Amino acid sequence: MASNSGYGDAFCARINRANTCINLAKGGRSSGSFRAEGRWDEVEGLLRGAAAYRATYVLIQFGHNDQPGKPGRSTDLKTEFPVNMARYAQEVKALGGVPVLVTPLTRRSFKDGVLENNLAPWADVIRATAAAQKTPLLDLNAESYAAVQAMGQNEADTLAMAPRPADYGVPQPAGKVEVAGAAKSAFDRTHVGAKGAAYFSRMVMDEIKRTLPEV
Repeated sequence: MASNSGYGDAFCARINRANTCINLAKGGRSSGSFRAEGRWDEVEGLLRGAAAYRATYVLIQFGHNDQPGKPGRSTDLKTEFPVNMARYAQEVKALGGVPVLVTPLTRRSFKDGVLENNLAPWADVIRATAAAQKTPLLDLNAESYAAVQAMGQNEADTLAMAPRPADYGVPQPAGKVEVAGAAKSAFDRTHVGAKGAAYFSRMVMDEIKRTLPEV
């Protein structure tokens, strides 16, 4: 959801001007480090001052940076991540807000023509947490996975922050992926540029209309 690398700002741009949308996401944060850095305190502060609004919905999406191999960010999938997600939902409710849990946007790497979904276990935890906490759920992981699988690697790569370098791992006809020392580039298959932000923010908007028709 982070500014410049996610769909959050593009989503806020879709909100009716009679309402307010604030994007507090920050790139590279996990469900643990977001709180540890004091960023959740800002969310709670805004909720405490939300009496002027008819309702306040807090969209919460984590998972990408909770995965292993990220020092200072990773959380344990079985012990820490479920607790973190449940706590966020509970604290929003306690302050009179409506927590909306969002499963993580799919990454866009294919192998032998099949889109990989290494975020599926984190999406499963969020689905279970939403059910247990009785909170609205936007299953962005499932919907974005299906959409990206249908478009294929080449089209999916146009959603990135930068054009795909000529020598970046490009699927070959036989399914082989060749990587030949790709130069430094903003291109990757996780973050999104303007086209990707527009595409996925519309997906989230449509999911909200189905899940929360009162908005």
